[in-house]
Amino acid sequence: MEVRSRAPGKIILAGEHAVVHGSAAVAASIGLYTSVSVRLSSPNDNDDTLTLHLMDVGLEFSWPVGRIKEMLPDSVNNDASSPATCCEETTKLILTALKDFKIPDAKIGIASGVIAFLWLYTSILGNKAAKVIVSSELPLGAGLGSSAAFCVSLSGALLALSDSVQVDFDQEGWVSFGEKDQQLANRWAFEGEKIIHGKPSGIDNTVSTFGNMIKFKSGVLTCIKSNMTLKMLITNTKVGRNTKALVAGVSERKNRHPDAMTSVFTAVEFISNEFASIIQTTTCSDDEVVEKEQRIRELMEMNQGLLQCMGVSHASIETVLQTTCKYQLTSKLTGAGGGGCVLTLLPALLSATVIDKVIRELEQCGFQCLIAEIGGNGLECRFDGRS
Repeated sequence: MEVRSRAPGKIILAGEHAVVHGSAAVAASIGLYTSVSVRLSSPNDNDDTLTLHLMDVGLEFSWPVGRIKEMLPDSVNNDASSPATCCEETTKLILTALKDFKIPDAKIGIASGVIAFLWLYTSILGNKAAKVIVSSELPLGAGLGSSAAFCVSLSGALLALSDSVQVDFDQEGWVSFGEKDQQLANRWAFEGEKIIHGKPSGIDNTVSTFGNMIKFKSGVLTCIKSNMTLKMLITNTKVGRNTKALVAGVSERKNRHPDAMTSVFTAVEFISNEFASIIQTTTCSDDEVVEKEQRIRELMEMNQGLLQCMGVSHASIETVLQTTCKYQLTSKLTGAGGGGCVLTLLPALLSATVIDKVIRELEQCGFQCLIAEIGGNGLECRFDGRS
């Protein structure tokens, strides 16, 4: 039996950094996915191994099922309906399963993802032989939620094979989970995210699971539905950033200028709330679309200015801003800043010729450009047959 699943990445539309200080923020799924294929071995296959193939980084891992049983004799939960946390001792045991594989130094961060894979797999499906293939449209480490999309899509496929969720595989094409099953997949994905990131907020996996958009403030996540189509150019500057250091830098600036920074965070709160209000308003005519896009452009411009006040912009981000501004387009950083990715709103009436010119100019700077619709579906699965 084989099941495929996919889950989207995410962007922060408004409110990054200020959310740490109590302001609201808005995140959205993007039409770029991580896909997972899980094919369980049949008795006729005469194969007793669990194989993980990470296509985009060119790595493959394989373990005899017997070794996994020996390595994790007591850690397999076998109750897919009750997500469990991987303890430190179990993490160390799983690390022993990676000693036989030489992961290049440049890809050493992949190790935590493999640990998350083994924990989720054995906890949900036990010690079954299978081949798992992972591919992604999301650049790694760019702040677009690639690890969450991996954990969500993996959890979805495993739960479908465990019969713990109600998925109508008689339907052709991609099938969405019901809300209860989404919640279960989201809880499992969060356990994987904790292995990879330590103390994640839960925002990335929630957006990836449920799709569309989420408003979050003071730890409370609220799903919201967009009633307008938004398309963004996402420019990956390929400049790495230290999220922890950037967050700390904003806090230090607040300590030095408490009144001014409080005003900045308050302004961001208003921007996030207005952004959420605009995208939830029903749009009927082309004129209304143009008017709403103009308001969103102004909000993005103001938000970027406030992020610059916080000190989290970067020369590479400013290059993207200056380039897109030449074409009367509005951009803002998304996520931690200090590099990473930049969003550029692509108005509905913008010509393909202009978009191509912008992309060519940005790529000449060494940046990677992706176009994605904002606020689409979350976790989806499809049944690909029985062996």
